[in-house]
Order: sequence, then structure tokens, then C-alpha cells
Amino acid sequence: MAFDSEPVRTVTFDSYSTLVDVDAAEAALADRVDDPEPVSKLWRARSLEYTFVANHINAYQPFYELNRNALQYALDAHGMDLSSDERDEILAVYHELDVFEDVRDGIERLRSGGYDCYVVSNGNPEMLASMVAHANIDDLIEDSISADEIQTFKPDSELYRYAAARTGTPIDEIAHVTAGWFDVMGAMHAGMQGIWVDRKGSPWEPFDGEPDLTVETLHELADALGV
Repeated sequence: MAFDSEPVRTVTFDSYSTLVDVDAAEAALADRVDDPEPVSKLWRARSLEYTFVANHINAYQPFYELNRNALQYALDAHGMDLSSDERDEILAVYHELDVFEDVRDGIERLRSGGYDCYVVSNGNPEMLASMVAHANIDDLIEDSISADEIQTFKPDSELYRYAAARTGTPIDEIAHVTAGWFDVMGAMHAGMQGIWVDRKGSPWEPFDGEPDLTVETLHELADALGV
């Protein structure tokens, strides 16, 4: 399905890997782990896997706690024994992840073009508040909508429908912008248009259709919307 800019009134953004760079979390491991890259990758992978499983077995935890468990698993899997304080220091990096350089200017273009902009994320409210502040987009974002509000993670359709209700926008008038392939699919399945932010030149998942639009930066989305 090709992207249709005409009905779009509201743009929603994922947070982690879309507005801020979760790969920067590797730096927080570097002073404590000899080879931080595989630990960081396993940490992120397990964190996402836990959200998928939680949706199906009624085992919801706020994302920060779930992320703590994922970090513990990644450290254990690599034989790393860190203190509770050290683990907390590593986790705290999620409040100050590097912001992609196109984020502020790209969202400013969308706002100037008349689009309401929201964050819709698995992150719990405290994480999102610090992320929005650190990204310096407080004045551009109407609100942050957290999975914690209904205790359901992406890509469950319930979260996207809830987000549409919170924004006061018909779901088919929302473009959801995300670096997560599963998030694109979830948004499209729920009735939004799915915009995939592919910053790394990655291949698309082959098993269930294409995104409505693929962009490398938020400026390409602004171009597609004619603003």
C-alpha cells in the first residue's frame, strides 16, 4: 500500500531507536564489560522479546523494570557479575540516550505544517518524560502516550487504538513513525499508516507486506507530507 498524505492529521512517533539511539547504551557498558557490543545487543533483544511474551501471558511489568530484567539476563549470559548499583547506573542511560540529529528540526517542520505530534511508546511515563526533555522536543510534542496506561505493549492493536482515542484522531488519519519493524506492522494492522524509519539501510521483513512509506530521516517524511 502506497503512502497517502491526504488524510493524515496526526503523526505519532515511537521513542527508542526512532527519536533516540538505543545503541548508545553500549557506551554505558563499556567501562564495566570487556566486550560490550554482544551484551548490549542481547539486552535490547531480550527487552523486546519480554514485551512480546508479556502481552500473551498477562505478565505486564513497567518497561523500566522489564528492561532491568533483560539487562540482568544479558549480563548473566555473558558471565558478568555486576553489583545492583552498577546495573542501576547502566539502566540510567535510558534517561539520556543520544538524540538523532534530524529529530528536532524534522518535528518542527511537521508542526509548522499543521500536524499534531505525539510520542507513543512502550516506555513508562517517567522514561518518556526524561526522553522528551533530553531530546529538547517538549514544546513540539502534544503529549506522550505510554503502554503503561493500559498495560499492553506493542504491537498489540489495543495500544494503537488507545493512542488514537487519546489524540482524538480517527485511526486512519494517523501516520505512525517508527524504526521498529514490528511497530510498523502493528500500527498498520490497527488502521494507521506505517512509516518505517530505516536509518541503517536494513532489509525489510519479508513475511507480511511493505511499510506505507520508508524514510531515512524525519525530513523525508516532512517532504512526503509536503511541508
